[in-house]
Parts: sequence; structure tokens; C-alpha cells
Amino acid sequence: MLKTAFCLLLTGFAASQTFAQSSKSLPAIEQKMVDRGLVDVQKIDPEIRVELKYSTTDNFIGRDVYGELTRAYLQPEMAKRLAKASALLKKEKPGYHLLVYDAARPNSAQYDLWNALDHLKIPARSKTQYVADPKIGSNHNFGCAIDLTVVDENGKPLDMGTKFDFFGPLAYPRSEQEMLKKGKLTARQIENRQLLRKVMTQVGFKVNTTEWWHFDGMSKAQARAKYGMIP
Repeated sequence: MLKTAFCLLLTGFAASQTFAQSSKSLPAIEQKMVDRGLVDVQKIDPEIRVELKYSTTDNFIGRDVYGELTRAYLQPEMAKRLAKASALLKKEKPGYHLLVYDAARPNSAQYDLWNALDHLKIPARSKTQYVADPKIGSNHNFGCAIDLTVVDENGKPLDMGTKFDFFGPLAYPRSEQEMLKKGKLTARQIENRQLLRKVMTQVGFKVNTTEWWHFDGMSKAQARAKYGMIP
């Protein structure tokens, strides 16, 4: 009996050590997310694909902004909604998947994006059209916004008419019909956007009028009051 109890004690200790090591193995920036109660969306739904653009050089700055942050984190209620959107997409288009480009973002990274607009010579009056003022914060800074697209059975992103983070009317949902009439967007490109919007809005996300890829889970005021900003 004593031997069995001792073995169980050792097993429990080993398990606790393994858990401690795994929790410590997270990069500091991701541990900060976990400590604030945010969750890795792929742990909620492994079917969701993730390619954080600001952890690569494939973004409007042309450099890695996030460093060791490579997983997509959201507030738990947002991650659950995203999983529901993923299920709706799977039902609508079997084989298709959501591909996350950006999720929770530290406010420190918000300053990097904001300051980069100066190098792109974006007029001061137009900066907030593309990047939220870090003093106020973006919904990304509260873990309540997500940037994403849809990929097909082969993992190829659907043609949405522009790349992620494209600056200009071609990316504006509010301008789609005008762009269609001018021949700058095709009906298929708009249909692809509408597919993404359909599954996201059905689970409670709101469309951004100037970015086809961006969806908010609640207002900025609500997010600030409920969660506070990720530093």
C-alpha cells in the first residue's frame, strides 16, 4: 500500500513539474496574455488556422513587430464566438477554414504600427483611418478584435480583391458596390468577402467599414471597461 501511495505521489509530482515547465515555456509576451485571462484560439478550435502577419515581414511595416508572439489570443468569449464562426463556415463550405492574421495585440506594438505611418507619409489627419491611436487603443489591445480571412481546401486564401492591410477604398466594405461598378473588384471577390462576413456577423462580430478583414466583438468603450488594455 505504502509503495503504491509513494508511486502515486511521485507521479503527481512529475505531472505538476511537467505542467510548471510547460507553462514556463511560453514566451514572456504570450505569458502576459495568459496571465490576463486570454486564450489561444487554436486550443478552443484546432480547425482555425493562424498566421500572425505582424510576426512576419509580410505586413505594411515590412518587419517583424511581435517577435515571439506567434499564437492568436483573444478574450475567452471572443474565442468561443470565433469557434462558432468556424463551425458555420465548415457547414457552409466543407474543407474551408478561417485563417487568423491578427488577434490580441499589446499596446506597445500599437505604438510601432502608429509610428510606422509617419514613414509611409500618411497625413496626420488620416492616420486613425488605418491604425488606432495607441493613446486610446485599438480593440486588438483589449483582445476583442480579430483580423482574418478564409482559406480553401488547399489552404489557399480566397481572393478578397486586396491583401491584408491594404490602404485605400478597394479594401472598404462600404465601397464595394462602387468598386464593382468601376471594375476594380469582381463579383466573386465580393462574394468571398460576404462569406467571411456572414459567418462572423452571425456569431456577433461587427464589420469594420474600411477593412474587410477586421471584426470587432464589442465597442471599444465596452472592451476597456470590461477587460482593460494589454500593455
